[in-house]
Amino acid sequence: MTRSLPAPLTADIDQALARWEADGCTRRLWARDAALWSGTDEARWLGWLTTVEEQQLRVEALRALAADVTATGVPFVVLLGMGGSSLGPEVLRQTFGHVKGVPDFRVLDSTDPGQVTAVAGSVDLARTIVIVASKSGSTLEPNILLEYFFDRVKAAVGDTEAGGRFIAITDPGSSLEQLATSRGFRHIVHGVPAIGGRFSALSAFGMVPAAVMGIDVARFLDGAAQMSVGCKGPAASNPGVQLGVTLGVLARHGRNKLTIVASPGIFDLGAWLEQLVAESTGKHGHGIVPVDLEHEGDAGVYGADRVFVYLRLESAPDATQDAAVARLEAAGQPVIRISMADEYALGAEFFRWEIATAVVGALMGINPFDQPDVEASKIATRKLTDAYEASGSLPAEAPIFSDGTLTFFTDERNAGDLQKAVGAGRTAAAFLRAHLNRLTAGDYAALLAYVPMNAETMAELQVSRHLIRDRKRTATCLGFGPRFLHSTGQVYKGGPNTGVFLQVTYDPARDVPVPGLKFTFGVVVAAQARGDFAVLAERGRRALRVHLGPDVMAGLRALRAAIEQALG
Repeated sequence: MTRSLPAPLTADIDQALARWEADGCTRRLWARDAALWSGTDEARWLGWLTTVEEQQLRVEALRALAADVTATGVPFVVLLGMGGSSLGPEVLRQTFGHVKGVPDFRVLDSTDPGQVTAVAGSVDLARTIVIVASKSGSTLEPNILLEYFFDRVKAAVGDTEAGGRFIAITDPGSSLEQLATSRGFRHIVHGVPAIGGRFSALSAFGMVPAAVMGIDVARFLDGAAQMSVGCKGPAASNPGVQLGVTLGVLARHGRNKLTIVASPGIFDLGAWLEQLVAESTGKHGHGIVPVDLEHEGDAGVYGADRVFVYLRLESAPDATQDAAVARLEAAGQPVIRISMADEYALGAEFFRWEIATAVVGALMGINPFDQPDVEASKIATRKLTDAYEASGSLPAEAPIFSDGTLTFFTDERNAGDLQKAVGAGRTAAAFLRAHLNRLTAGDYAALLAYVPMNAETMAELQVSRHLIRDRKRTATCLGFGPRFLHSTGQVYKGGPNTGVFLQVTYDPARDVPVPGLKFTFGVVVAAQARGDFAVLAERGRRALRVHLGPDVMAGLRALRAAIEQALG
């Protein structure tokens, strides 16, 4: 790791590293001293410190499980999960691709009915192994996805064979383990209760999928083990502590928009980093806001709230990125460079960033292992789905404006502010202009899109976010619901009140029932969006929801045109 920083920042970081070393903080971290953070329950969540060594002892078991899956002759494996149970496997699949000789691996981490049917329709369910990953076994999304896929697989292969097409990864004694046992799942693999979801990429939740998709898990874990050893050393040479102290000190100086630049071959690492950093640090008014997949722009579009981390894949660097990062350094922006020899260096980076995140939490004096505002969104969603089960409908809501294509909703406080700013000229562009004009120096704009996550929707929303960044000179984030609820959703609600949020929803053209329940996947995702918005409003956030109707791409294009008009 190398740093390019203004001299005053370098001096402060060096002093913080010296204090960390003098206070024996690395030793205290490895000794699981909760007083290093908030002195509450941190010690019970530090099982990830030794998971690499534990997984190395299980390499042959991992290989045997993977060989069993391959021996079935099925061409597909689908993993159902959410947040920490799915992001690690997603990064691995996006990075390593389809390895010849093993089943093609898919990840589904959405309740959007269009996305659910797209994944289910992309495989032959009579010839598919399904992995259900849920630490607690009680998370809504994987549970209803399991019921949908079990029902479909059972219809394809029969009652007797269905259970043998499923694998569960879950903590011992969970409700998922009990269900998997009763249905005769092919394998049940236990997680470690002392490892929280976002720190689980090097545990069974990451390594079982890695083995199944054909990755050499021994080689992968060897790199992580070497990083683990390095992260026990003196602060001056400790790669995890160096990164964590640097990010923590920069955040104190207002440089709390962690902008991730990753080589194309490892682009999806940013999605995993988003959850780790945002969910760990974003609470009690503190937080580092990860900015992933922003295209590199001219130096003038970046404010004094940025720090850039360049994750460079040395085996496949990108010359355009190299030049863009060099320009940022020349403009005086703080840049941290991390070189990765090849894709297998991901194991080491997972561990480095876990240590760094724990260090940042210590510098902030917070518990980096809880997620209180994620839980608040889950509770709000559950109230809405329970209401639907009881009444057959979600509570009615009234828009503040509609032009027939774009319909706007918000809470009473935000409605008053926006209507006052809009005045008599009520158009979609006027409401968006009033909303985006609330961005000030040090703020960020976040598009929270409850639409199918695919290449087309991503491209359209990327255009909108970059319009905002380039015109308002502010950091931008783009998250797809419900998956971001388990990651950046924590910093959006619990972190500093510097976000301006535009939630995007739509009416699915074709809904999908959830077996055994009255509500559908469309109802679930609508309840999740409403629950998300309700908590944002409760936290006093500047938030506006725009509803698109059933034609999602037409709606997104109309939204982009309105944003462009609003920005002038």
